[in-house]
Amino acid sequence: MDFRFTDEQRLYRDTLRAFVDKEIVPVAREWEQSGRYPSEIVEGMRKLGLFGLAVPESYGGLAADTVSFALTFEEISRGWMGIAGILGSHSVSCFLLANHGTEEQKQRYLPELATGARRTGIALTEPGAGTDLQGIRTTARRDGDDYVIDGTKMWITNARHADPLPVLVKTDPSASPAHKGMSILLVEAGTPGFEVTADIGKLGYKGTESCEVVLDGVRVPSSQLLGGVEGRGLQQALSSLETGRINIAARSVGIAQRAYDEALSYAREREAFGRPIGDFQAVQQRLAQTAVRLQAARLMTYWAASRMDDGVRMDTESGMAKIFASEQALECALDAMRIHGGYGYSTEFEVERLYRDAPLMSIGEGTNDVLRGVVAKALLSGKATVR
Repeated sequence: MDFRFTDEQRLYRDTLRAFVDKEIVPVAREWEQSGRYPSEIVEGMRKLGLFGLAVPESYGGLAADTVSFALTFEEISRGWMGIAGILGSHSVSCFLLANHGTEEQKQRYLPELATGARRTGIALTEPGAGTDLQGIRTTARRDGDDYVIDGTKMWITNARHADPLPVLVKTDPSASPAHKGMSILLVEAGTPGFEVTADIGKLGYKGTESCEVVLDGVRVPSSQLLGGVEGRGLQQALSSLETGRINIAARSVGIAQRAYDEALSYAREREAFGRPIGDFQAVQQRLAQTAVRLQAARLMTYWAASRMDDGVRMDTESGMAKIFASEQALECALDAMRIHGGYGYSTEFEVERLYRDAPLMSIGEGTNDVLRGVVAKALLSGKATVR
């Protein structure tokens, strides 16, 4: 059992860490509060090749191992979790295309997605269907050599920049079970009838947009059917969400790391009753517990990532890592706020943003309550074991 990074992973982490400390950390609080879109940071990530994380080398991507993939989202989220969302949705979609697209679709999109010349996201959720994806109402009816899409999608990250945007639809609304009638269509930007109608206001997760998307008679060629076969859309989406859960777990670790860093620094510098508050046992207890939570979440996330690199199915492992890390992120952010006292509630300090960003981690890529059910079913059926 080896918990050390390879030399390549260590060099990659150090390069990424330097980028985050120089380009993200100094501006995150100001840009988040002003609602400024982080175009310069996106360009920096593009120059580093980060948009090619999940793209095979044969199409110009980095084809990063999953541990390096996790490191990416941990480090960026340490600077500003919202920025990680821009890269996260793009990477999930690239994984989707790379693993399920036809060769023509891969050749058409992946090289430009790898460089960031194109960006993408994934449109799954709807106003009445989030966790229950089989309950979506967006349909695509066949009309000659085209599909005509009608419906509404919600909470779509990168919606204003995605080209193409994979959209989960029902090509056979009468199918039973419902997933057999679900497919994914690749909708290009500018297609008539495709409209981003609203940016949704949010507690946290700022820096990237989360949008409502309306598809009103959107006509796309049948060649835009992901994989070229109907009825596989839900399976395709769920397989991509395994990497998405590693992404969320790693983002959670990044939030927890920043919470720890801020709490440690404040405990050393802030004085009360003539001495640093870090001298007081109550603060020491919170600080120690934050460190324990952080390191446990990090190790579970790396463990799940390494399992994926071993080539085994790891929906249970990724679910476990996402559940645990996301809940530790929230606890770490809260304890960092408590250590800061009244200043923890001030927008002049970083911890209030961490506290607003953390709750989303227990919701994104499958709520923790649902994932607990997924993990439990795998354990009860014997498909997964803990020993």
